[in-house]
Amino acid sequence: MVINISKIKTEALLLFCRDLILSYKDNNELKGYGLDNEVLIEFNNLGLTILNEINKITFSHDYYLKNSRNFRVKAILNCYDFINKEISKNLKKNEEFNPSMLYFSMLTLWFKELEKESNSKEFIYFLLYPYGTVYDKLLIGIKNVEYKNMSIKMIELAEKIIYKYDKVVL
Repeated sequence: MVINISKIKTEALLLFCRDLILSYKDNNELKGYGLDNEVLIEFNNLGLTILNEINKITFSHDYYLKNSRNFRVKAILNCYDFINKEISKNLKKNEEFNPSMLYFSMLTLWFKELEKESNSKEFIYFLLYPYGTVYDKLLIGIKNVEYKNMSIKMIELAEKIIYKYDKVVL
């Protein structure tokens, strides 16, 4: 059996991003930073759009749990666990973070900068997504300096994790 390690890592990253989006999807804690409603709506719309695309190419949580003994699924879960542990290790206890910027930066690095799955039709949405435009809207367009600094930390965290993740051997 031939297993595409890049596809396994990509699927694990998408699953992690899906869980991250679901963890804050209905939470409006960003209002504490004095952000405009337009920015909140932009974050929510971005999350929902990406969540919808992730759901098109991944399986349900139950699938991964029921098939956890399958070699491929086990490898995906191990990769997922790696990402989770790295983020936990790099975030200080009770440190505020911006999950939207974190998952978005992780996807940007994986698909655009590292060009993972650049020949794969199933991931075409993530390959063609206009990441730069979103960075402009959600980073440059934000006037709250504290929030902007937190977002920059998320980009740096994503870089640290994704470059390390890319080197993981299964």
